[in-house]
Formats: sequence, C-alpha cells, structure tokens
Amino acid sequence: MRGVRRRLCSALILAYGLFSLYAAYTVFLRPRHSAAPRPPHRDRRGQRGFTDHVALGNEWNPWEEDEKNELAASLQRYEANLKIIKYARSHLEQTSLRVQIWGKAAIGLYLWQHIFGGHLEPADVTAQWREGSQKAGKTHFSFLTGPSVVPGYFSVEAEHVVLVLNGREQAKVASAIQWLHYAQTLIQTHKIRHVAVVLLGNEQCNNGWIQPYLKRNGGFVNLLFVTYDCAFVNEEDIFQWPLGVATYRNFPVVEPNWSMLHDPRSYLCNFLGTVYKNSSRETLMEILKQDGLDKLCWIAAREQWQPQETNESFKNYQDALLQSDLTLCPVGINTECYRIYEACSYGSLPVIEDVMTPGDCGNSSMYHSAPLQLLKTMGAPFIFIKNWNELPAVLEKEKKMSLQEKIQRRKKLLEWYQNFKAWMKQKFIITLENSFLPSDKG
Repeated sequence: MRGVRRRLCSALILAYGLFSLYAAYTVFLRPRHSAAPRPPHRDRRGQRGFTDHVALGNEWNPWEEDEKNELAASLQRYEANLKIIKYARSHLEQTSLRVQIWGKAAIGLYLWQHIFGGHLEPADVTAQWREGSQKAGKTHFSFLTGPSVVPGYFSVEAEHVVLVLNGREQAKVASAIQWLHYAQTLIQTHKIRHVAVVLLGNEQCNNGWIQPYLKRNGGFVNLLFVTYDCAFVNEEDIFQWPLGVATYRNFPVVEPNWSMLHDPRSYLCNFLGTVYKNSSRETLMEILKQDGLDKLCWIAAREQWQPQETNESFKNYQDALLQSDLTLCPVGINTECYRIYEACSYGSLPVIEDVMTPGDCGNSSMYHSAPLQLLKTMGAPFIFIKNWNELPAVLEKEKKMSLQEKIQRRKKLLEWYQNFKAWMKQKFIITLENSFLPSDKG
C-alpha cells in the first residue's frame, strides 16, 4: 500500500524533472533542422514575384513555413508539458500534511528546538503560551507549549497531532492519560484523524500503561516514540527516542565555534552530579581520589539530587563541559542520562558506564544487547567502560594525546551529534508521513 504510493510519488517527481528539462531544451537549446542544399529557386511568377519580396524589405526564406510549423509544434509540446508539471505539483500539494505538536513535556523542547532547529515565540521561557512553525519534507509542523496549553482551551488546527507526554512517574502518567482521552474524543468526533505520541518514559521502562492506547492493541495511537531502551520497541510503530538535554533546566541549543574546537582545555575530565549511597558513583569518587586523579578533573559531587539549578551552578556546569576533554557519565536510575547529550553539545567526549540498570529495560524484539541501543546503532563515538576501575588507564592515555589529536576528536564528536539530530529529524518526519498520508488502496 505504502510502496505503491511512494512509487507513484517518485514517478511523478521524476516526470516533473524530465519534462522540465525537455521543455527547456525544446524551446531554448534544440537546434533547427538544417535543410540539404537546394538549387536556386526560381519563382514561377517571374521577376515580379521576386521583386515583390525585395520591395517588402525582407529576404525571402523558402523554408520559413517549415520553421513556423516546427515552432508551433514545440509550443504545443511545451504547453502539454506544463499541464503535466502542474498536475504533479498539485498532486504533491494535495498529499502534504499539516501536523500540530502539543508539547506537554520538556522533552518536546528537545524535539522542536534541538532536533528540528525550530524557534518559539515569545522567546521568554516562562511565558504561558509559546508557539512556532516549520515546513519540513511534505509536512507543515506547528508547535504549541506552555502552561496555557490545556485540553479544550486552544485551537486544534490540524487533522494530525503529535502529543509529547511525560510518563516518568505516576503523577505525570495521570496527566498524560487525560491528554490521551482528550485526543481520543477528537478522533471520535472526527476533529482529528491521526495521533502519534512522543513519550518521556519511565526510567525503569515501566510503560505498560500506554499499551492499550496503541492502535495495534485496539486503541487510536498510530505511532509511539519512547525514551530509554523500552522492551516493546519494534521499529514498526514503536520507536526509541533520545532522552536529549535537560530542557526543563533550560539547557540551550549550543552552536559550536572556533574556540570550542581549537582551544586547549584545562581539565582532563569532569563530573558534576549527585553521588548516591552504595552506587557505582561512590566507586568512581574513590578511584578519582587515587593518585590525585581528582586534581586533573573538575569534580563537584553532591549527596542529594536537585531538580533546579541556580544561575551559578548552571554556569559552572556549562563551564565544566567546555573546559573538559572528557565527561564522566556514571549510571543513575537509568544508564541514559541528559549529561551524555549535553557533553556532546560542547565537544566533551562522554565516558559511559556501559551496564544495564535494574528494571524492565533492554532486550526488545529489535535490540538484544542494551543499554543505549539507539546511540550505539548510530555509531556514537563515545568511550564505553564496564567498570570504573578502567578509568585510570583512560586518563593516562588522555594525558599523552596531543592538542591536534583532541581537536580532531572534538570535530568528529560534534559532527556526529549534528548528524545524529538530523537523522532523528528525518526519521521522525518520514515515519509520520508514511503512517499519516492517505494510502493508494481503497
């Protein structure tokens, strides 16, 4: 069904290009047919006939009629080509989508601002209502977010909706279910036709509550994009989505510059974060204290997690990323953390504790060697270690690297991260279009 539609669209686009080139060639570049040499023509009307042509001030062209006919035929072909081109254009315009994204979780800002490169008005992050729009692929996207975006109190301006929801904890799940029920009502009353969900999943992958809402299970949600190594990812209608940066802490879109790439950095590594009791983070702190390794790194540990940053702590964190060659990423409740993507933003290579955390994550029908399968599948150029006892050797190697080697590594990391975001955007758009565009079968 989808294959037939894609082949039709491809054929129309190909016809569009071929006819455009042929029309331009026919009108502007095609050489006139040169006639074979003919003997001088003698006007049967005698000298007077010849004199009449001269008297008009024109040189008589005996093949003028042939050229006129050929020009007329060329114009006819050109008009026919224009009709086909107009049909192809109108067909493509008819199949374009209008998708409205309702951002009710902070991960929506990573989707819109970091992956799509979109803007929001007003720029004030505390505004009650923010919106933006963008044309991408065959789809016109609009994005709405803010506390004022509540069910029933804003205009639904598209037949296709992407809901960005938070399912990390039970209180957030209750709010997410309210939004799903609102979307279901719009489906039932024919106000909208299709729904996709981008879900900030539970860190232990306890996401079973959304299963009944999926179309494959009798619900109405066509597509699900979910964070972490969720076990029911199948790459058909359920896809793994990157956690991204901590937009709820207003982590910015970082534009790489010359200094970020080329300047020497003051620290070999950094770790700013919470150290939980009886965790591998305690082991990490002990190893860093051995042989004075903590003196080579920017270390700022705290005993209790803080959901919000002060201006000073946030600046310190950004400076640590910018001034460190490596960013240490020990596991928390889940192996995937915001720190990974934030380090990439500043060209600081993540050193990741590559172990599976407790819970229901991993070993989906598509991936059997979690964690971080999305990043690994995309060839993330990170350092993966199984135990922090491997860190001293990593840092020893780091000491011996030249600045030029580090510059090349930063370039590779920043280019990979840009390509990763571009690939996620393209995959998101193509998946929506393949699911939402009308099929060719009745």
